[in-house]
Amino acid sequence: MNLRVGTRGSKLALAQTEWVISKLKHYHPQLEIEKVIIKTTGDKILDAPLSKIGGKGLFVKEIEEALLSGDIDFAVHSMKDVPSEVPSGLEVSIVPERESPYDVWISDFKSFHLLPAGGKVGTSSLRRMTQLKRIRPDLQIEPLRGNVDTRLRKLKEGLYDGIVLAEAGLKRLKIEVDYISFSLNQMVPAVGQGALGIETRTKDSQTKAILSVLHSEETAIAVKAERAFLRTLEGGCQVPLGAHAYFENSKLIITGFIADLEGVRFYKETLAGSPSEPEKLGEELARILLTQGGEAILKELYQGIKG
Repeated sequence: MNLRVGTRGSKLALAQTEWVISKLKHYHPQLEIEKVIIKTTGDKILDAPLSKIGGKGLFVKEIEEALLSGDIDFAVHSMKDVPSEVPSGLEVSIVPERESPYDVWISDFKSFHLLPAGGKVGTSSLRRMTQLKRIRPDLQIEPLRGNVDTRLRKLKEGLYDGIVLAEAGLKRLKIEVDYISFSLNQMVPAVGQGALGIETRTKDSQTKAILSVLHSEETAIAVKAERAFLRTLEGGCQVPLGAHAYFENSKLIITGFIADLEGVRFYKETLAGSPSEPEKLGEELARILLTQGGEAILKELYQGIKG
């Protein structure tokens, strides 16, 4: 049988897709898989922060269109790029085991706290920016986009004193660089960070059956809780928020936050619940944060965007 997989053309997207293909061929040696590289809107616009140009759907829209039209049979995404709602007729049916969900600090300054006052830190993520400002309000947070190699090169050229990246990307690309991981207490990851999502047509049971060997139910449950949190907050790249769910002593734990752009109003909580109802847990956490002050933040941010 032949299958066509849609992917972005970045080094990281291709590495993730190659990982999926190699795993599938291990279980299905006769399977032939063709890579179809699709350039998304997010890949074309590299000179503006995502929060300014429309958010997460920018990295999946064209790929989903190819899936709906039948030009590809499945797609491999970074789950943190997938909006909380997927188009009718599609589903993220397979979620492989998660890589590291954490953010990392890369710099000649071996600790974030050793940066001199006014030091320049590179990131275009509002989520990272607000959490960094909360720890060190004196720092200059400068936009940083491009693939992992580009970001590391800009750091090496001295454009920044330090940058923040996802640990999963470094691991998947097998890039050896000194870094320090932020703990969950220091920096809450993006929803779905470190997890891959394999998207299929809802009615394509044959493809889903072939792909099912890659599925990790534990990762899928955690990601469901995180995405329910995101969906309840109606958040995108324009809102500083994050959530991470994990298992501990057979309980599902989720930590999430929402903040204003300066990190001054910052609401963060942790809840524990049953793994059998991950979405209920994510929604409950989101509602708590909305009540604490998140609702006012969302109103202000979206009024600002419309204005």
